[in-house]
Amino acid sequence: MSIDLIVALSAAGAGYLIGSLPFGYLVAKANGVDIFSVGSKNPGATNVKRCVGKKAGNIVFLLDAIKGFVATGWPILLAGESFHYGLIGLVFAVLGHSFSLFTRFRGGKGVATMLGGVVALMYIAALVGVLVWLAVFYSSRYVSLASICLAISLPITNLVVGSPATLTWVSLALGLLVVVRHKENIVRLLKGEENKFAKK
Repeated sequence: MSIDLIVALSAAGAGYLIGSLPFGYLVAKANGVDIFSVGSKNPGATNVKRCVGKKAGNIVFLLDAIKGFVATGWPILLAGESFHYGLIGLVFAVLGHSFSLFTRFRGGKGVATMLGGVVALMYIAALVGVLVWLAVFYSSRYVSLASICLAISLPITNLVVGSPATLTWVSLALGLLVVVRHKENIVRLLKGEENKFAKK
């Protein structure tokens, strides 16, 4: 078995396990809440913030982003200049977060984990994505719409700045996964039934 294959399989396996760490579920449980039974029943930072509190939600977002960063970053450090192993780690981290091994393959929508990995690999796309998220959220107060726009912005930014084709295609695939994971939110947005975050 070649070293390249070993590194690729390690990046995939470790990425999935790291991504599977159910921080939303654990933080909520530490506060006496079963996050799968309240609100949208999603273990992502948004539902945790709504059902447990702002501090808990922010902690979950940070931890989920760190999952993506670590899963993406360590293969790059190990393999030197090649970013392809980092991409493998990122893809499997997002899959692990979305379909967690530890919560019967239930999981979040992958936005924070994807963003953490994108910071490690495509910092310009990450910066543009954050700016897009902030602009959409503060103009609409819809977290879901802001997250969808962030996901869509990643492959567009990579295409515009001339990133390697592999980065563009992977960011497109991950963006589509995030959009699909928001399908129920999209239906509610179209019906005008999606919940907004109230101004504080």
